[in-house]
Amino acid sequence: MPLIAMRAGVLCGASEVKGATVAADPAGQLAQAIDVTGQLVAAVRDVQWADPTPCPDWNVCDLVSHIVTGNRMFASILRGDPPGAPGGSLAAEPGQPGENLLGAYRDAAAGLLAAFGQPGVLERAFTVPFGTVPGIVALHLRITELLVHGWDLARATGQPASFPDSLAEQELAFSRSKLAGIPTGRRPFGPPQPVASGAPAIDRLAACLGRTVATNGGQGGGS
Repeated sequence: MPLIAMRAGVLCGASEVKGATVAADPAGQLAQAIDVTGQLVAAVRDVQWADPTPCPDWNVCDLVSHIVTGNRMFASILRGDPPGAPGGSLAAEPGQPGENLLGAYRDAAAGLLAAFGQPGVLERAFTVPFGTVPGIVALHLRITELLVHGWDLARATGQPASFPDSLAEQELAFSRSKLAGIPTGRRPFGPPQPVASGAPAIDRLAACLGRTVATNGGQGGGS
């Protein structure tokens, strides 16, 4: 079941259509990003898990594992779990990446939504790899990561993807505002790449975070 449908059915199916109305509440926006990328994870074919991605050091399996680990890590931080607590890393049996990673993705996503649903969490400060930030900034970091790595996954597997335009535009503005204050050598993504001003919002977001945007899905230097 899509995670949006798990949120009382209010947003059911909203993320499946490009240009769909973006949820008004931040947690609903996170659920939309989770659903879009989750649909891509679910459609990865068995023969594609070892394929390269726009992240030069990662294949498809590595990329999805990275998303799962990030979701688990943020959920653990938001819950206030002690360092090294169970659930903060990915433990998937080798040899069955499709089944295990899809289940892990769904479980980690549900945990992340639950963590961001805690009372007052968006106003509290948390220390994440980006730095010490308010919960609302941590939420936007996860949305951005899910959208950009969803783009990576779509390019790597040749899948069409319907990323909500308004959500991608929102996270592009967020990313530009945050990147301005980070020294180039400390940025977690590659340097911004050229992209047409009229390109879809998700392509402009990907280019902002180091991806080479081309019709053939060329590789960029981000991770």
